[in-house]
Amino acid sequence: MQQFKVGHISEFPERRGKVVKLGDVELAMFNMGDGTVKAVENSCPHKQGKLSEGIVCDGHVYCPLHDWKISLTNGIVQAPDEGCVKTYNVTVDGSGGVTLSIDGAQMRVS
Repeated sequence: MQQFKVGHISEFPERRGKVVKLGDVELAMFNMGDGTVKAVENSCPHKQGKLSEGIVCDGHVYCPLHDWKISLTNGIVQAPDEGCVKTYNVTVDGSGGVTLSIDGAQMRVS
């Protein structure tokens, strides 16, 4: 498991997406407004809409292209649509530092 410091929580606007790139991996990261940050791959499984541009509500992001509702906790697309996106572990330390954990296999995803 590799860990990457990706900033301070103050650099992540509440309930809005921020793009973070690590190698070939592009992530959409979201400050949930409760001291946590969520990270998912930045591509909807339907038509590859940029999830970082989506609306966040109640722990989900809505794809900006066709309004698919995707859980930021487990990446599962909500019914009636189907599919999923990869999720990534994020921790926020006591001073607000945001650290992303990615395993080696995920780093090779393009």
